[in-house]
Amino acid sequence: MSERPDRRPSPSAAKRAGWRRPAEPTGATPPAGPPTGAQPAPAAPAPPNHRSVIDSAVYRDGRRIASPTSLADTFRQLREEPEGMAWIGLHRPTQPELHSLAAEFNLHELAVEDALEAHQRPKLERYGDTLFVVLRAARYLDAQEEVDFAELHIFVGPDFLITVRHGGAPDLSAVRRRMEGNPELLSLGPEAALYAILDAVVDGYAPVVEGVQTDIDEIETEVFRGDPAVSRRIYELSREMVEFQRATRPLVGMLHGLMAGFAKYGTDEELQRYLRDVADHVTHTSERVDGFRQALTEILTVNATLVSQQQNAEMRALAEAGFEQNEEIKKISAWAAILFAPTLVGTIYGMNFETMPELQWAGGYPFAILLMAVVCVSLYVIFKKRDWL
Repeated sequence: MSERPDRRPSPSAAKRAGWRRPAEPTGATPPAGPPTGAQPAPAAPAPPNHRSVIDSAVYRDGRRIASPTSLADTFRQLREEPEGMAWIGLHRPTQPELHSLAAEFNLHELAVEDALEAHQRPKLERYGDTLFVVLRAARYLDAQEEVDFAELHIFVGPDFLITVRHGGAPDLSAVRRRMEGNPELLSLGPEAALYAILDAVVDGYAPVVEGVQTDIDEIETEVFRGDPAVSRRIYELSREMVEFQRATRPLVGMLHGLMAGFAKYGTDEELQRYLRDVADHVTHTSERVDGFRQALTEILTVNATLVSQQQNAEMRALAEAGFEQNEEIKKISAWAAILFAPTLVGTIYGMNFETMPELQWAGGYPFAILLMAVVCVSLYVIFKKRDWL
């Protein structure tokens, strides 16, 4: 972002100057109770090795002037800087920590409740002078070939910006370093930091889009190769695209809502250009995600067709094999029946009973042979007519 030497004071600066909590006497303890109407919760020990406050800083004219180590120190130093701005970064904070922030900055209890519970859809809400934003960041995990989603809650006030992360993305420390490297932009106030975070979240979608595009290309190859595991992969990626849509679609309306309030809230021209660029990127990403989901639906249909065709071919092959087997069984059965006839005659006359008829008949042997031949020929003719032979 280029610096402009003729920058005029931001309208938000005057608003921040007029919105200033009264200074406390030296040594006073800042309020740490829950917002009005909320029941105070007993303080719970933080999980081992867990540090909720990732970074906390107070800025004046876009430059860091203090790096407090606790929320209480941040509150105190911000009170001592009438033209200062606090940027507090939290990761899965505890309930007492959020309640102390709510009491200090007059955060609405509903927004605090959302930030505590997480599992919110992207949204933008105004509570008086405070803007509450929920974002869904995403990152592509190459090893697992899947998309990981994280939730980010942002409170923006006249002289403060509070980020509450639930997950690993995005890397807000990089956003802070970039903004600190451009004091001209950061001096525009908390809105500038908010737009930088929006830009980081939207830019983080680009690697995800590329990773998903690669996955879809691989899936298409697997589908036509007949990989049996491809159906499961299509289903899992389709579910991720549903989550991706839920992360990107609301952002389009949110950013247009912010742009609609440029005139009402006196947004700096540089920030207006910044936000329009972010809106263009998120619109492009949302369209790509919609295209991915449609493509996966079509691939799933093609895969189902190919699987059906393969099953039909296998059934046809089995039917043909069964038909050929039946033909062989017919031939074997026919020959078995033909051979059984002389065997039956020979078996009867081979019993050697003394009182059997025809044993003493001179023509008995030729008659038995003739009978065997007639039966065999008759059976052969019958089976031949039935196409068994």
